[in-house]
Amino acid sequence: MLDFEKFTKYSKPGPRYTSYPTALEFSDSYQYTEYITKIENQDSSRPISLYFHLPFCRSACYFCGCNVVFTSKEDKMIRYMDYLKRELEILSKHLDCNREVIQMHFGGGTPTFFSADQLKEIIENIKSYFPNFVAEAEISCEIDPRHIDEDQMRVMSESGFNRVSFGIQDFNEKVQIAVHRVQPYEITKKAMDLARKYNMVSVNVDLIYGLPFQTLETFKETLALAITLNPDRFAVFNYAHVPWLKKTMRKIDETTLPLPDEKLNIMQYTIDFLTSNGYKMVGMDHFAKPEDELFKAIKKGELHRNFQGYTTKGGADLIGVGLTSIGEGIDSYNQNFKMMNEYEEAIDAGRLPFERGVVLTQDDLIRQFVIMELMSNFKLDIKRFEKLFNIEFKTYFADAIVALEPFVAENLLSMDNEHIECSETGTLLIRNIAMPFDAYMHQHSANKKTFSKTV
Repeated sequence: MLDFEKFTKYSKPGPRYTSYPTALEFSDSYQYTEYITKIENQDSSRPISLYFHLPFCRSACYFCGCNVVFTSKEDKMIRYMDYLKRELEILSKHLDCNREVIQMHFGGGTPTFFSADQLKEIIENIKSYFPNFVAEAEISCEIDPRHIDEDQMRVMSESGFNRVSFGIQDFNEKVQIAVHRVQPYEITKKAMDLARKYNMVSVNVDLIYGLPFQTLETFKETLALAITLNPDRFAVFNYAHVPWLKKTMRKIDETTLPLPDEKLNIMQYTIDFLTSNGYKMVGMDHFAKPEDELFKAIKKGELHRNFQGYTTKGGADLIGVGLTSIGEGIDSYNQNFKMMNEYEEAIDAGRLPFERGVVLTQDDLIRQFVIMELMSNFKLDIKRFEKLFNIEFKTYFADAIVALEPFVAENLLSMDNEHIECSETGTLLIRNIAMPFDAYMHQHSANKKTFSKTV
């Protein structure tokens, strides 16, 4: 059993570290001309990972933190397809698109809000610009089970998609009504069956804990139903309640949200339940079957964390296309415009819709390595770090080591001259453990309305 008093004292705002520096450090001081120079000078021997943001949804799910456009109008979607095509055309003038593509992901919004024919057109257009998808490329799509039909799944299968991720969040009807996403088990089961019929190599499901009216008992029921779907991976996310950033979250009655100790109960039970049913924990919020490629990546030290979560496809330049998409190079991040009118105006002017980003300093790269190692593998090989960067770890991070001492004292972390490693319970606080290595945290600590709470 967890000592909840010990854990809940760590409940404070903190990043999820899908990047370091986090998106809060992106700014317009990273100029367009510098960005263009960066992508034009990318190493052509490095492979590419593509991300396409398809932002449309019919209605709001109140828990959602994504950049979404609510519509039911066909003309808006057709218009967006045209702008995607034009963005790719401009991108091809600056980027070597003949490089190997090892990964492509459709996110949203609801990518399957587009019809089968529209999806086929989008995919064919992408492949006309990026012809060199490797045979083992991971091609994936986020899917709302309420918006998928056989024609769409057939198109994705025929186009090489091999991984799909279904959003469930919670099967309890009271919770579903509170977050404005009513999705009976039968609808999810039908979508799962379609994915299996069309030979998706990996089928994942997303759950969220910390939603209104959730209790340990109700979440036990959700897990019991979810396990019958036999997914290859689970992603179990801690709900990030940030109503100051997302207006739809203001529709959630905060008095109905579970308290930190209840959330910890839920997470501890989830870990026990999934591990006893043949899954292993990966990173801070993923679970997969032992034969999953994620574990091969962990053994090789190749597990990577990016804006889509955990992936085996490290060592690639991430190219973000579409509204609000984020890209990542060896030493930079870039993000497209979030507002549709600004996105369109840039493309109309013959420019990529770049809005802001950040160029990483050497200190950023050093801290990025440490934080991403901890977030991905729950441990850090200090000797490997020192060999890579030619610096003494304990001298460079003297302040961080002091800040980690309470975690060591409470057996949440072990630390010696060669390794830092989380205990099994310490993994639940990995965001807290990573934060002492974040050079930017002091800028945000006074402002609690910055990040979601870690517990």
